[in-house]
Amino acid sequence: MSTHPTTAFGIDIGGSGIKGAPVDLTSGEFAADRVRIPTPQPATPQAVAATCVELVGSFDLPEDAAIGVTFPAVVQHGVARSAANVDSSWIGTNIETVLGDALGRTVLAVNDADAAGYAEARYGAARSTTGATFVATLGTGIGTAMIVDGVLVPNLELGHLEIDGHDAESRASDAVRDRENLDFEQWAERLQRYFGVIEDLLWPDLIVVGGGVSKHHEKFLPLLHLRAPIVPAQLRNAAGIVGAAALAAAHGKPVITS
Repeated sequence: MSTHPTTAFGIDIGGSGIKGAPVDLTSGEFAADRVRIPTPQPATPQAVAATCVELVGSFDLPEDAAIGVTFPAVVQHGVARSAANVDSSWIGTNIETVLGDALGRTVLAVNDADAAGYAEARYGAARSTTGATFVATLGTGIGTAMIVDGVLVPNLELGHLEIDGHDAESRASDAVRDRENLDFEQWAERLQRYFGVIEDLLWPDLIVVGGGVSKHHEKFLPLLHLRAPIVPAQLRNAAGIVGAAALAAAHGKPVITS
């Protein structure tokens, strides 16, 4: 087996869809078209595992291909400590064991924001940056990730910082912008406060902003005045799959097949 695999497989588990594709680890691009299967309802461990088996079966993967999975939860040493948009029976469940047993392969599980952040650091908006990169995904909530000199610091739930007496994402997420009908100038004031606190705590060298709203970055990023450069994410919807695959390949665990 090559000590430097050129491809790995990423699976992005979300509340509405489970998506996957092989990833070219040199370029960070999909090595084949992505496949999407609707997330089973309820999204129990057994149902999600069966869907992942169907998904992986859509591709002709080498037996030693690393598989990484993004999951909408705090993931601590493979175990889901929370559950967002999937069945609550996942809490306390070892994602890597459940999916690995079903697939007959070694699986690495990672928080979805961490996977996307790692992808941006390795292949996207932060690929030429050294030091500390802070990635925020602005959507229903605020997902956050921190990568320091290429190393992921996992499970930083900094969308839940308490700022001015409020949970940060309850004031500054994209969903709040939409719900409260804020214009970009009004929303930028809230983002300024949020990222200002992040800067005072972490002193990142670069801030990357992702989420669907990042395609409108020219309407709000120029309104922010921070010490660090703040730039839009580049990988968009591919980031989770790419990051999960890259993290799995870098993990260095031997591949066990049943």
